[in-house]
Amino acid sequence: MRILVTGASGLLGLNLCLHLAEGHQIIGALHSQKLVEPPFQTIEIDLTKDRLLESLIKKSRPDLMIHCAAMANVDACESHPEEAQRINTEIPGSLAALCKKTGIRLVHISTDAVFDGKMGDYAEEDSPNPLSVYARTKLDGECLVSAEYPEAIIARVNFYGFSLSGKRSLSEFFLNNLTAGNPVNGFVDVMFCPLYVIDLVDTLMAMVHKELHGLYHVVSPEALSKYAFGINIAEKFGLDKSLIQPKSVSEVGLLAARSPRLTLNIDKLKAAEIVPSGQAECLAHFHSHYLENLPEKIQELAG
Repeated sequence: MRILVTGASGLLGLNLCLHLAEGHQIIGALHSQKLVEPPFQTIEIDLTKDRLLESLIKKSRPDLMIHCAAMANVDACESHPEEAQRINTEIPGSLAALCKKTGIRLVHISTDAVFDGKMGDYAEEDSPNPLSVYARTKLDGECLVSAEYPEAIIARVNFYGFSLSGKRSLSEFFLNNLTAGNPVNGFVDVMFCPLYVIDLVDTLMAMVHKELHGLYHVVSPEALSKYAFGINIAEKFGLDKSLIQPKSVSEVGLLAARSPRLTLNIDKLKAAEIVPSGQAECLAHFHSHYLENLPEKIQELAG
């Protein structure tokens, strides 16, 4: 299968390209961050230029597009709302229209942050209430994709893993700081259902193979606090868990509001006979790939 991946230097996009490169023809779309001799084809493109989107499709001729590119820095979105709207809302809509027109299957990556986190255990039918510019623009992007291409998969996700910079995910934050012996905060009142990025990739591809379409929550069936997440990493890697200070998110000044209980219901995904990995399995995969020097291999791609 020929798969076009946007945001191919981002955490999800890069891991997706590397993981699928052996069994598929991968074309990774890049913009500001170039890659050094990646094991897959790359195309450099500025997705904000409308005239280039159609040429991207024609040049890559994919069977499937997985749209990972996004403006994902929550505080940056607050500071630059128009840019966030362009990248997180308008571009997904344009790509969905092109995929519909050309018969290319589409997986669009969204976020659990579309909910306000007051209730938890959100199903796909529950009404979102985004608290930040990032969340609002991602929700608007979902709506445009759904309107332009109802057959697309829209996946609300939360994930962690190893990134090009080594500093993009919460797992790297805990791992880097604990390894260095630095004290860190762990939020006891922020709940989430993260998947290790490779487990997420496998789940997304299972959805593609089953020819699913529409909106799905694609997260772990098990929830935990960000404090507990950090403790689990410390214990798995043999690091000092006493360095993690339990804190409330209200004690830390953040520019953009955070949703406290982003636990998502995955019954719809289970009904399709797809069950993502639990927390222990995800952490085992994360640790195993660490021992296989995956962080170094990824960071070498940055040159």
